[in-house]
Amino acid sequence: MDRLIRLGVLFGGRSGEHAVSLVSAQSVLETLDHAKYQITQIGITEDGDWLVGDDVLAALVKKDFTDLSAAAMFPAPSRPEVYSLKRVDGVEVVEIFAELDVIFPILHGTFGEDGTMQGLFELNDLAYVGAGVLGSSVGMDKALFKDVMIANQIPVAPSILIHSSELKDMEAVLCKVSEFGEFPVFIKPANMGSSVGVHKCSDIEEAAECILDAARYDRRILVEKGINAREIELSVLGNQSPKVSIPGEIRPTAEFYSYEAKYHDDSSELIIPARLRAEQIERLQDYALRAYQAIDCAGMARADFLLDKETGEIFLNEINTIPGFTPISMYPKLWKASGLSYADLIDELIRLAIERKREKDQIIRKYDYKVKGD
Repeated sequence: MDRLIRLGVLFGGRSGEHAVSLVSAQSVLETLDHAKYQITQIGITEDGDWLVGDDVLAALVKKDFTDLSAAAMFPAPSRPEVYSLKRVDGVEVVEIFAELDVIFPILHGTFGEDGTMQGLFELNDLAYVGAGVLGSSVGMDKALFKDVMIANQIPVAPSILIHSSELKDMEAVLCKVSEFGEFPVFIKPANMGSSVGVHKCSDIEEAAECILDAARYDRRILVEKGINAREIELSVLGNQSPKVSIPGEIRPTAEFYSYEAKYHDDSSELIIPARLRAEQIERLQDYALRAYQAIDCAGMARADFLLDKETGEIFLNEINTIPGFTPISMYPKLWKASGLSYADLIDELIRLAIERKREKDQIIRKYDYKVKGD
């Protein structure tokens, strides 16, 4: 491509992880090479409104949208564009704001990482960074993800699922939790990231409050066996032939790697590479690649593992299909330690998005069926 790549950077979002997205987006925008990309910032407010204009990121951080215009993207495969919506003389006017070749969604959590946004990009026939609809939705749903991992003989921590409809009878719910196994347990929303709504509960009295808080973020709540574990993470990069980074270990100062520890408290210790035996690293990398391919991931993902301190057992905790890109995020740090710089990583993700779009363009979308005798 002789001209600049027309890149849309999409951030914010209607999610409990809105603020995290803004921090990640800032890091990406500061790193993008303006000699390679014609960049369009597209912001989504916490209420889900799309906005374009000058320095959208700064406006979202300040929550001052005065100088921005409402925006939209329509499912028109022949027109991969973002539009601005303006009122002129009392009439709503739709104008092309920017044409796009590829879009980089830096959206964490619901309405961004769960397949919904990816569906819009597919309808618009637009190249985009990261996993498709299937990989995004399965990776986001912790309960469904566990089922897929079990089917692929990849070990996960034991868990049970509680639906919000069950909360009308909290006594029965707590009985279900008590019968599940010994405390401590982790209680978390099935569809949420960045440890939002996640609690470590040491007894049944704590569990009720933790379940109610988790239910604020999703209608399905996961109760998971508490494991005295080391937290190990690996980064995966690629489409059909992905590669995996060296492992890193997180040693949080808190009881677990909470939202605060991930984005506001830099006292957690990040050990890169993790101090592991060669056979442990081999198994972790094998599990990460197999899990990535099992849910049809593309572009990128971070695989998070639990390594039992007592038994040495490995459990895959989750896969994040749009991992954090903040200055202290593990995904880019692991690739840097594996020999790939932050800037080169972003360039590679955009290249992979365009490559995957070209591959999908080879798929036949029409079928001419002829009835016998015609």
